[in-house]
Amino acid sequence: MSCPNCTIAGQQITFRLPPAIIDVIEAHFHHTEQVFTVTDNEITTNEKGARDLNDFLTEMALTENVTFRINKFDWLDIHQFNDYRDAAWIDGLISERFLKMHFQPIIKQDGTIFAYEMLARFVDQSGTMIYPDVMFPAASRRGRTFALDRICRIHAVKQVKRLKTHQKAFINFIPTAIYSPEFCLKTTTKVAKMLDIDSSRFVFEVVETEKVKDTDHLKSILNYYLSHGFEFALDDVGAGYNTLDFLATLEPPYIKLDRDYVDGVATDFEKQRIADEVLKIAKQFKATTLAEGVESFEDFEWLKARGFELFQGYLFGKAEPDPLAIDVIDLSTLKG
Repeated sequence: MSCPNCTIAGQQITFRLPPAIIDVIEAHFHHTEQVFTVTDNEITTNEKGARDLNDFLTEMALTENVTFRINKFDWLDIHQFNDYRDAAWIDGLISERFLKMHFQPIIKQDGTIFAYEMLARFVDQSGTMIYPDVMFPAASRRGRTFALDRICRIHAVKQVKRLKTHQKAFINFIPTAIYSPEFCLKTTTKVAKMLDIDSSRFVFEVVETEKVKDTDHLKSILNYYLSHGFEFALDDVGAGYNTLDFLATLEPPYIKLDRDYVDGVATDFEKQRIADEVLKIAKQFKATTLAEGVESFEDFEWLKARGFELFQGYLFGKAEPDPLAIDVIDLSTLKG
């Protein structure tokens, strides 16, 4: 049985309405022969019926105190319905899998390529690249975050075959898009086994942790990964929401220092303080530290001297459609 949130299937839209207008809405639905069910002050219908109902409520000025939700997601104000409707274009991109994977190198202190971060890029029918900062917000408005996260994750796992066998793959995942680790992640583990890729080569990056409300649920996801031999990294660590307590609770094998504290760290005392604090925390549970967003050799040298072990950024290479043919990046060519 497939999860309706992880596939591009028809969606159920439920409207929560003031009791005084329920009879009016029922009469309208009967008149237009829409498919619907009524439970107390809620009406559930398909997308076609939802579009019709939204238009009717707007035309009749009946939108006050009306909310809606997609499947079983959070309730939204009715005025956000047009955002949902306008994001319908994403359904086709996900279902047709117009997806390409890009590779950005992650290096050791000596320039050896330790891993690649796998970054999803979608291409529309005209060949135009659509980046994650457009795709994922649209997927959220459309109620397709589960489906988008799943297709990106599984495609990334498949592309690991293109890396050298000694290189790891860092793969992003959104914890709020996984409601049951055993159910939502079984395809990920199945694909890795089917391709005979050692699970120790995978590092799953936890992104958007600021949206995580249930730490125990996040821990259950991470424990699932660990129990199957995978590792995980905590992304965007800095002075904000990823505090000492949060890090100590999760004990990630890898900690990625947020690019905001990497750029210019060689000459910024406050960024240096935060970088040192992250190093101190990492030592408490023997986590490997990774500085992301490295763009200057001066920052790289400072971070390396302080003890950061892995590095990622434009200084070493942008995300490209193919992994590099070389095993080591010549650091001497990056100076100046």
